[in-house]
Amino acid sequence: MINEQSKELLNSFARIVRENVSDYSEVLTSEFYKDAVALVLEAQSKGGRVHVTGIGKPAHVANYAASLLSSTGTPAYFLHGTEAVHGSCGQLVEGDVVICISNSGETSEMKSTVLAIKNNGCHIIGISGNPDSWLAKHADVHLLAHVSREGGPMNRAPISSVIVECMVLQGLGVVLQSNRKLTAQEYVKRHPGGALGRLRENETK
Repeated sequence: MINEQSKELLNSFARIVRENVSDYSEVLTSEFYKDAVALVLEAQSKGGRVHVTGIGKPAHVANYAASLLSSTGTPAYFLHGTEAVHGSCGQLVEGDVVICISNSGETSEMKSTVLAIKNNGCHIIGISGNPDSWLAKHADVHLLAHVSREGGPMNRAPISSVIVECMVLQGLGVVLQSNRKLTAQEYVKRHPGGALGRLRENETK
């Protein structure tokens, strides 16, 4: 039932999301991504690949990001955050880049995963909401995805932080796609299904 309290909470949620999105629309600049893009491009030039991982809700963000990057010219693989320390690090090759997502940057499971990744000779791009977090300090490159409030009734469930993490990863995808100079024909080859899989008239040449 939508009562007055629910209405107030929804209004508060919408306001907080607008503020966070507005703030990050100004943060996501070429300078913000410079080091991360350089790390990915250098790894790719040597045959390295990109993987994306996270624990909990960030794992869902990681799965989406791997799919988005793959469809836009940067082949990427989802690395299960907990299975990584139980054999899934076998998908890694020395020199690969792994994007690790964690809002706090402090969870014990994530720490184990990051250490395993580094022990396999891979580079880390950390994404967290705290520039002084454990993840930030152990990453080769850190991308800040900070929100002051989540927007939920208890300010605990990952809501706004997930939105900002997605924005940060989407921006990275845009810059990498630009460097890749992906054509419409190449995109359609990777995404043949649905309306997105049809070339528009002005893209056929």
